[in-house]
This record gives sequence, structure tokens and C-alpha cells, in this order.
Amino acid sequence: MVNSATVARELPRLRRYARALTGSQESGDAYVNATLEALVADPSEIRNPDYVVTDLFRVFSKIWNSLDVNSGAEAVPTAPSDKHLVQMTPLPRQVFLLLGLEDFSEDDAATILDLAEGDIHALVEESGRELAAEIATDVLIIEDEPLIGIDLETLVESLGHTVTGIARTHREAVQMATANKPGLVLADIRLADGSSGLEAVNELLQTFEVPVIFITAYPEQFLTGNRPEPAFLIPKPFRPATVAATISQALFFERNARLKGTPARESAGAATRA
Repeated sequence: MVNSATVARELPRLRRYARALTGSQESGDAYVNATLEALVADPSEIRNPDYVVTDLFRVFSKIWNSLDVNSGAEAVPTAPSDKHLVQMTPLPRQVFLLLGLEDFSEDDAATILDLAEGDIHALVEESGRELAAEIATDVLIIEDEPLIGIDLETLVESLGHTVTGIARTHREAVQMATANKPGLVLADIRLADGSSGLEAVNELLQTFEVPVIFITAYPEQFLTGNRPEPAFLIPKPFRPATVAATISQALFFERNARLKGTPARESAGAATRA
């Protein structure tokens, strides 16, 4: 039998997720209480005592998804700062929050929502498209390998964003960003002429603030270099679903920071992938 103290340690995390999903702490706590009552009635719902958190979220999700009132995005109340989330349909919204806010793996999200991993991949892309409908932006890609650059461009545009250019060198990146300031940067670290994507991004950030996602085969150079904050890191070879989820996450936290009047560099620290 699972120790109640083990469950209690995960409750702040569940309450945070419940508040983001339902739009208010009062409503979220009502579902958390229902989850605890369900566990008291049937302790066997905790299938893995060594990793209680996924079962806790799974029982919560089973209760939330069982109610017809939660079947449509328009039925979910929301705080003004999270208004763009209300436009997302229920399953994509849950997947986005589980991966983007709570930092679960795709495997964990599949367990929590009782779905196949392939379904999670599709929902990640759907959440990206739905969120982009609210916060679509211009994206600069800094990538020296043409095929990877084209793959990233296709992915970014499939999510509803606009690619302003694909830069292969430090100089091209600065020129493109100066001509059209992007709302998001996807950057490799080693570039075609031996220059550094990390240095290019740091130069750009001296003139304007923008969320950055580094996609690189050399993550150690990011971790040991003079890296910008906040920034997200995706190792190569990458999965498209990972890039899609990270794009949505980066834009979501940057958007929330602006709505709250907080510098993005301060507000997204917990979300930084570094």
C-alpha cells in the first residue's frame, strides 16, 4: 500500500496542473479532492508505488475526462493571463500542459491519459497548431545543413508559424534578424563557415529579446558556453514531436511573461532546458 505522505508530496504539482487545466484554483482543487477520494475508495489505482505521480495524474485525468462538461474547450473557465489555452481542445490542451508545464515524458503522458505513444505525438502537433492560432509568430532558423533546415521549415509552417529565413552563418543570421526581427529563433551551434550559432544568438539578444531553441549535435558546447537565458536545448537527431512541443512551450512562457509584465528572462527560468 502506498504511503499517504508520498501522495501528499505530489499534491502541489497536481494542484498546479489542475489550476492550469480548469482555469481556477477553486475548480482545480475540487477535482484534486475527487481524485483523493477515488484513491481512498480504491487504493489499487496506485499501480506503481515507486512512481506515484503518474498514477495520481492518471486518476485525476480519468475523472476530469469522464465529465461531459469538459468535452468542449468553450466550457472551461480561464484566468485572463491563460486565455489562449481556452481555445485549445481538451486532449491537446492536456498533452501540452503535461509536457510543457509539468515536464512529463511522452511515455508518462501516454500513461496518464491512457493513450498510445503515437496518439501523444499527434496531439503534440495538434496542440502546436491550436496554440499557434493564438500566438503565431515569425521564426528565424539558423542551420547550416540544408536538409535539416528544410525539415525544420516544413515543421514550423505546419504549426502555423512563418519562417522569415534560414541562415547558414553567423553573419547571415544577424542580417536576417536585423531585417525582420523574429518572434522565435531555432539555432544550431556549429555553422557552415565555422562560426557559432551560440555567438550569433548572443549578438542578436543585445538588441532585442526573443525566445531561443538550440537544436544541435553538440549539446556540450551549449552547456559549457556563454549561453543565453532563457533558452531551450534539443539534441540531434531530434524527433519532430519534440521540436513541436518545445516551440509551443517556448512561445507559451514568453507570451505569459509579457501578459504579466514580467521580463521573459526571469519568468521562464523554470522552463529552461539547460
